[in-house]
Amino acid sequence: MGKRHIISLIAGLTALCGIAAAAGVDGPGQSFLRPLQQRDSVLIADQLLYGFEMQGVEDGTQLGLPDFSKGFRDSVEVVRGWQIDTLTRPNKTPRDIRASVIIASFDEGTYDLPALGVVRMTPDGRLDTLVFDPQVLEVKTMPVDTATFEIHDIKGQIRYPVTFREILPYLIAFLVFAAIVALVVWLIQRRRLASHDKVSNDPAHIVALRKLDRFRGDKFWAPEKQKAYYSGITDALRFYMADRFGIDAMEMTTAEIFDALKGDSDLEKELYSEAKDLFETADFVKFAKHTVDDDTNAKALPAAVRFIMSTYIEETKEEDK
Repeated sequence: MGKRHIISLIAGLTALCGIAAAAGVDGPGQSFLRPLQQRDSVLIADQLLYGFEMQGVEDGTQLGLPDFSKGFRDSVEVVRGWQIDTLTRPNKTPRDIRASVIIASFDEGTYDLPALGVVRMTPDGRLDTLVFDPQVLEVKTMPVDTATFEIHDIKGQIRYPVTFREILPYLIAFLVFAAIVALVVWLIQRRRLASHDKVSNDPAHIVALRKLDRFRGDKFWAPEKQKAYYSGITDALRFYMADRFGIDAMEMTTAEIFDALKGDSDLEKELYSEAKDLFETADFVKFAKHTVDDDTNAKALPAAVRFIMSTYIEETKEEDK
């Protein structure tokens, strides 16, 4: 009969008490085979209950059940091991029980299931064997009409339309991220404006001259530093021109700046030409990677200072009038 599980039936906790086969106390009984999903035939991979029932089981009875842990023969697998259920009320003794395993087959065919031999030990120590008749398992597949069957290409994955609820979390995350970026930009701009307000208390020509003072000496005349040299000088002049002449010099090109200054009667032609030459030289250095000789570099800073001081004097005279 092979290896068996020994199950102790404890009084009051289980219904496994005393044994009598379905066909008689000591005779063989009939096992059962029931599909978990009710249908008119058993298909591949369908799960079924295979087991037996007993009536009049007394308290203290012990049972030895067949070991199906390694499955059945002929491609029949055990999905779940033995489970014993009480069929009668818990307070009724002796009790009726049902023991079963869950089986399944993954191959088409007809299979003879093994008989269920159960060893019984009664409370008074008597040992006997009960045999339950085996069942036949017939596994089928879905019938295919070979006359009309047509092979089709494998269909791709179905793509359902995206709903607003699905994109809402991503939309919220994007808005939060955008709000954080906007806040950071606003704080940076506010800090720059605050810094600008500190220097804006001084007159524009003082601020511009203070910026030009950083470029005194010849340390910026080296070819690799000339771009910073001319950018610093022209930026200081742009700042001053925007305040002195009321033009948007910080956002204008060289041509636009001097077109706007051409009609100013207070700006001398020589001073105008000198400043224009300075800006054009700066454009060559910044955008055409032009290298300027030392003589031109030496004239750049004094020309910028001269433009500020000359136009500042004119501004003072106008205010005195």
